[in-house]
Amino acid sequence: MSEPEELPDADLLRYSRHLLLDDIGVEGQRRILQSHVLIIGAGGLGSPAAMYLACSGVGSITIVDDDTVDLTNLQRQIMHSTKSIGQAKVLSAQKTLAQLNPSVQVQALQTRADAQLLRTLVAVADVVLDCCDNFQTRQAINAACVQHGVQLVSGAAIGMDGQIAVYDPRDANAPCYACVFAPDAPPEEARCATMGVLAPLVGVIGAMQALEALKLLARTGTSLSGYLLMLDARSMEWTRLRVQKNPACAVCGDPH
Repeated sequence: MSEPEELPDADLLRYSRHLLLDDIGVEGQRRILQSHVLIIGAGGLGSPAAMYLACSGVGSITIVDDDTVDLTNLQRQIMHSTKSIGQAKVLSAQKTLAQLNPSVQVQALQTRADAQLLRTLVAVADVVLDCCDNFQTRQAINAACVQHGVQLVSGAAIGMDGQIAVYDPRDANAPCYACVFAPDAPPEEARCATMGVLAPLVGVIGAMQALEALKLLARTGTSLSGYLLMLDARSMEWTRLRVQKNPACAVCGDPH
């Protein structure tokens, strides 16, 4: 068996702080460089998540969002600038990520992530990040991840409350998103346009989504699978809840 190739000198410099970590090292960084991440949503959560993943060397990133940049987005959606107003968010994201790390391949899809598209995109992804703000889309993302056995990192933030979880369909005992948030019991939709959101909160949750994704890609540490981590930004108190698989779940449960 031939020895694995060393990383190029430019990569050794760019990712040197990762290479110094025993938890990452050359092998972990190589896995990151060879990975493909799918991000649904290029807004408040998708911005920090995509930027950290690109800077960390994720080889290929696909971003899906059908929206355009608006002035009201700029308070928190740090991937976009004043010059981006009126542009498709995914194209603005593509430009930003290319400036951060030109070696990352970014596929920008300006479209709504429906079930059919998700089944196609999730099938070729290593990890999926749910950075959207729509309950039905979240359920469709989860269903596609369960179908294809792809790990899902889900984040949400509204007002001064945030949450993050990892759903791992490869583990038969782990819950999926639908186990925790039943598809037939949608919560009342809460949107930033009507409820507001504290700008750094989406940065905190989005950055944590990138962190969990990188751990999964590098195969290091322990993920949040089986837990729901919630942040009350008013008091900076974290609550960690153990969540169980629902045997009767319509998405991942045993049909018998």
